[in-house]
Amino acid sequence: MSFKQPGLLERQLAAAKAKKAALEKFQAKTADPALAERLTARAARAAERKAIKQTREAEKAEQKAREAERARQAEHEAALAADRAAAEKVEHGREREAERKAARDARYAARKARSKRR
Repeated sequence: MSFKQPGLLERQLAAAKAKKAALEKFQAKTADPALAERLTARAARAAERKAIKQTREAEKAEQKAREAERARQAEHEAALAADRAAAEKVEHGREREAERKAARDARYAARKARSKRR
C-alpha cells in the first residue's frame, strides 16, 4: 500500500475481505440456537399480524359492501317514493278534472233545463 490512494486491486481485496467477514458473522449468528428461536418467534408473530390484517381488511370490505347495498336500497326506495308521489299527483289531477267536468256538465244541464222551461 502506498502513501497515495489505494489502487483498484487493493480496493477489490478490501471489499472481498469485508464481504467474507460479514458472511462469517452472519453464519456465526445463525448457528446460535437462541437466535434461531427468536427468529422463529418473530416470523410466527409476523404471520399472526398478517393474518389479523387480512381479517380486518376482509371485514372492512364486507362493511363497505353492506353500506353500498344500503345506499342502493335507500336510493331505490327514494325512487319508488318519487314514483308514488308522481302517480298520486297524476291521480289527483284526474280526480280534479273529473270534478270540473261533472260541475261543467251540471251547469250545462241546468242551463238546458232553464231554456226548455221557457
